[in-house]
Amino acid sequence: MKHLRSSAIALILAGTAISQPARAADPELTVFDWAGFEEPAIWQGYVDKNGDQPTFALYGDDDEAYQKLASGFKADVAHPCAQMVSKYRDAGLIEPWDVSKIPAFDTIAPQFLNSPIFKDDQGVWYIPTDWGATAIAYNTETVPAEDVASLNVFIDPKYQGRTSLPDSADDVWALAYLATGVTDWTKVTDEQFQAAADWLRKAHQNVAAYWADPAQQSQLMASGAVDVAWSWQDAVVLLQAENYPVGFQRAAKEGSSTFFCGFINLKNGPGKEDKAYDFINAWLAPPAAKGLLDTIGYGHTSTVAMDTIKDEPAVKANLSPVDAPILAQTPNDPAQREKQLAEFEKIKAGF
Repeated sequence: MKHLRSSAIALILAGTAISQPARAADPELTVFDWAGFEEPAIWQGYVDKNGDQPTFALYGDDDEAYQKLASGFKADVAHPCAQMVSKYRDAGLIEPWDVSKIPAFDTIAPQFLNSPIFKDDQGVWYIPTDWGATAIAYNTETVPAEDVASLNVFIDPKYQGRTSLPDSADDVWALAYLATGVTDWTKVTDEQFQAAADWLRKAHQNVAAYWADPAQQSQLMASGAVDVAWSWQDAVVLLQAENYPVGFQRAAKEGSSTFFCGFINLKNGPGKEDKAYDFINAWLAPPAAKGLLDTIGYGHTSTVAMDTIKDEPAVKANLSPVDAPILAQTPNDPAQREKQLAEFEKIKAGF
């Protein structure tokens, strides 16, 4: 899971890949985050209280972020998606949050905390903050609507060399499982895994490029290099805002995927613990929902915050329920996830 700033469009149109370095500011809080989430509109309350924004270090992939932190990179908080939390816990990299310091904690919709990985008798290990969908982005001028009525558009010979998939094992396996009839990846048999792998190998034959972040995906679509992509909302929202002919099909007959992400409290962070709580409290404040929607296109986990944007057109278009199967990217078996990661690397290499 998962991000792109609207101000990046000029670079995309120029064909320039975006690589975001760390943005130094308040030295007493280092946030390790997805590129795009360093936008103050999402956490303006932190600036209002502390007079400056946090220091951000940015990444584009969950596994990349984990490897960097496991190798000794120091930050105070990080922003993994749900399926990664058990990995951080098992490695002893995080500690529980003190929810007595987070007044809006009780406004988080219960389904986002419905796992002992996130909340157990030792405490609350994860503060879910944002959620979105992974579905088909397509050029509405070159791709007929009937072609994206099925996920098999990704294996259609007509689109050989015209598709793009994320360089993310979680998202590509969500696609492959859905395409082969699996909507719950917590209960995958060996036969289902093999069927999904076989389908993914077929999809690989059509791939022009695996996108590493939404900026790259947007560049591929804006330049006309690809017509169809398995996409988060970020790039779609950006391109639609710039009047590109890009649709977002969440109701293919086999379905689409959802994910949610949030913040972990890293052990031995270099900054001040109180400022980590200031940051989380700013994130959970109702105004954050509008900032999140406008800059990233995602929904908010707080029911109170989400209520402030429920009538926004972007919510109705891209976050409302759909009449199609959904594979939720909730925590799954770590061993199964590692198996999928290894198989994905083989598929990308042509094996």
